[in-house]
Amino acid sequence: MKEALLYEKLDNGSVHCYLCNHHCRITDKKFGFCGVRQNIGGTLYTHVYGKIISSHVDPIEKKPLYHFLPGSFSFSIATIGCNFRCGFCQNWEISQSNVRDNPEFGPADIVPCAEVVNAAEKNGCRSISYTYTEPTIFFEYALDVAKLAKEKGLYNNFVTNGYMTSESIEMIKPYLDAANIDLKFFKDESYKKVCAGSLDPVLDSIRLMRKLNIWIEITTLIVPGQNDSVQELESIANFIAGVDKDIPWHISKFHPDYKFTGYEATGESTLKKAQDIGYKAGLNYIYAGNVTGFGNDTLCHNCKKVLIRREIFDILENNIKDGKCGHCHAVIPGVFR
Repeated sequence: MKEALLYEKLDNGSVHCYLCNHHCRITDKKFGFCGVRQNIGGTLYTHVYGKIISSHVDPIEKKPLYHFLPGSFSFSIATIGCNFRCGFCQNWEISQSNVRDNPEFGPADIVPCAEVVNAAEKNGCRSISYTYTEPTIFFEYALDVAKLAKEKGLYNNFVTNGYMTSESIEMIKPYLDAANIDLKFFKDESYKKVCAGSLDPVLDSIRLMRKLNIWIEITTLIVPGQNDSVQELESIANFIAGVDKDIPWHISKFHPDYKFTGYEATGESTLKKAQDIGYKAGLNYIYAGNVTGFGNDTLCHNCKKVLIRREIFDILENNIKDGKCGHCHAVIPGVFR
């Protein structure tokens, strides 16, 4: 175990954790909502520091990040645990496991930070992705790895539900280069019912990360009957456009999983409808996820010519030169070093 960051000691041995926006007040011996942070004798500890449950070399496009080092590979890591309870989670076997309910689940050994960075370098990765589950849950470890990665000239990115507090975002900011943030709904009641969270903290995280110049892209998994109405898609698109029209919006196809096995997969027509709504709202970059045949290429917002042609996660053509369109020389938003 390692002492946690971002908490304060309260009276009677309790602690207040402000790593995420659940703001748990935890009494002695009890765990926070995440099930991996525990109050022991008035000190808050994390049980998942260095206990990697999954690690892979992934194309950066898989995160998905399309305007961040396109065509590169990213060393991806995760521990168990999450601070959401999404019924449609696609990594639920590890994200919905925790130390409180499953103390024997997951690895026993700690992977040193240097070992992660060395693995990234050995595999020719330009970045480290904190992903698969919720990186906020293993924040202390992610922060330590990110610091070392930055020293070695590697980039860092989070794939997150955006439920971090402003304090945690400010703390990771010097080392975090990019984030893909899930914007799952635009209704607070849906966040509460499906995810056990709230909408406003996610919106605040998007605004703050953009303000801090962390490169962000946003993903919405479109679930039939849950968030696929014209009104909700318009609300999401208009919000993103209000923050920055250059933020890429990934609209992804849902397939039945976990507690949502009774739902139908998202139809292609729904994705195209969302794409049209996004462009109408003024967004410059909209991508379709979990589908092939459309919505994967990057087009210049100025001349509309193809900048990056993709086939799933493979890049077939790249016409971005020094961060500019190779056709009209317009500056393309993103990180293209």
